[in-house]
Amino acid sequence: MAKKSKNPAETEHSANGLTYPDYRVPPGVGVDLSSVDAGQSEGYTRKKDVLGELETQRRRIQDLQGKLYAENKQGLLIVLQAMDTGGKDGTIKHVFSGVNPQGCRVSSFKAPNPEERNHDFLWRYHKSTPAVGRIGIFNRSHYEDVLVVRVKNLVPEEVWRPRFELINNFEYNLTRSNISVIKFYLHISKDEQKRRLESRLADPEKRWKFSSNDIKERAYWDAYQEAFEETIGETSTEYAPWYVVPANKKWYRNLVIARAIADTLEEIDPKFPPAEEGLENATIPD
Repeated sequence: MAKKSKNPAETEHSANGLTYPDYRVPPGVGVDLSSVDAGQSEGYTRKKDVLGELETQRRRIQDLQGKLYAENKQGLLIVLQAMDTGGKDGTIKHVFSGVNPQGCRVSSFKAPNPEERNHDFLWRYHKSTPAVGRIGIFNRSHYEDVLVVRVKNLVPEEVWRPRFELINNFEYNLTRSNISVIKFYLHISKDEQKRRLESRLADPEKRWKFSSNDIKERAYWDAYQEAFEETIGETSTEYAPWYVVPANKKWYRNLVIARAIADTLEEIDPKFPPAEEGLENATIPD
């Protein structure tokens, strides 16, 4: 039976007395990315409209991360995926500003090296997952092995399609080990990608980010959209949900992701460990 398609923006979430769209994709629901407006911004029109709320969410993340680190019993893995120029680096920079780097690590993944190719496809990702007490951020992830390999026909379908189940099992195993998992697809339009690529090319200080390969990748836009739609539909679960985040407006993207991370940490509900008994009578010697 085909999955029912639904626009993730229809989903609303309540936290801290507020109700807002959270863009979460329910399990078993297909996604039609062409129906999701990448430029929507929840009624906000300017960057300065969200600065106060974004700072509130960042402070929530900072406070909860401190408890997560001190408790040392639970962890959080955050997965970021997007088309080229989608804003993964910018998200990390702006959402995690002020987070204690001692309890947070970013892992980026490029084409596998010879050692990685000699192991199963999940090996290099599993060893980078966060320990308890930590937040791990994947800038690209294990999903490359059902996305780029499919679009570029690097492996046959009988190889990449069973990986959906393996990925679901991998993420379920993490949650059973007290590592929560949330995943974000940063959704930009094709026109917005063109604008960002042109901006990089025109700015000498940004040109280092531009590659002639970016132009070649544009030809695969539709194939990538189809691959992302199926991947998100097959792997958004109760225990490891996907969020399709409108990302044309960078400042709104940051707000949506910061709220979702803060809400997830609040659901994890880390606690400071109890203090050693008898400290109320302790004195510090001269």
